Amino acid sequence: MTTPLKALALVCTLTPSPAESSSQLMATQVLDALAEHGVTGEAVRVVDHDVKPGVLVDMGEGDEWPAIRAKLLAADILVVATPTWVGHLSSVCARVLERLDGELSETDDEGRLQTYGKVAVAAVVGNEDGAHKITADLFQALNDVGFTVSAQGATYWNGEAMHGTDYKDLDETPEAVASTTKALAANAVHLARLLKGSNYPGE
Repeated sequence: MTTPLKALALVCTLTPSPAESSSQLMATQVLDALAEHGVTGEAVRVVDHDVKPGVLVDMGEGDEWPAIRAKLLAADILVVATPTWVGHLSSVCARVLERLDGELSETDDEGRLQTYGKVAVAAVVGNEDGAHKITADLFQALNDVGFTVSAQGATYWNGEAMHGTDYKDLDETPEAVASTTKALAANAVHLARLLKGSNYPGE
C-alpha cells in the first residue's frame, strides 16, 4: 500500500488574504502536483497570522506560530514559497526561518530533531533575478534545522528585469516552470516515503 503523506505550504508573501498572491499561486501549484502522488496538503499564508519575532517554538501570549508549527510537525513535506525582494527572500520568510531555529532545541526520545525525516522544497517568484540565491539560502537554513532537501527541490519563475508583470498575471504557466514543479513533486514524494519508512538513526 502506498504510504499516505501530508504537505504544508508556508506562503511568505507580504500580501494578506484575500488579495491575490503570486507566491500563493505557486504554492498551490506545488500542492496540486503533490496531490497527483496521493499527498494531501494545505497552505498557510503566514502574514495572516501574528508570528512573533524570536527563536523559540513558542514566544508566549499572542504568538500564533505554535499552531502553525503543529501543522508543520504533522506534515511530511514542507513547501516554503516566497517572493523575491531586492534579490532576497521576503521578510516574512526570514521570520519563518528564525522561528524554525527553535527546532534545534526540540528532540524526540531518540535524540533526533523532530524535523528529521521531513522533506523541504522551495518555490520562488519574482520580477528580478535572485531565485537561485534565495533557494540556496532556504536550503542551507532548512537543512541546518533538520529538513532533508530532495533532488531538484526548487521551482521558480523570474520575469525580465525592470518590468511589472507578476506570476499571477501570466496567461498560462510557462512549460519550464510546470515541468520543474512536476519533477519537484515526484522527487519530494519519493524521498518523503523513503524517510517515513526508515528515518535517520537516533543517538
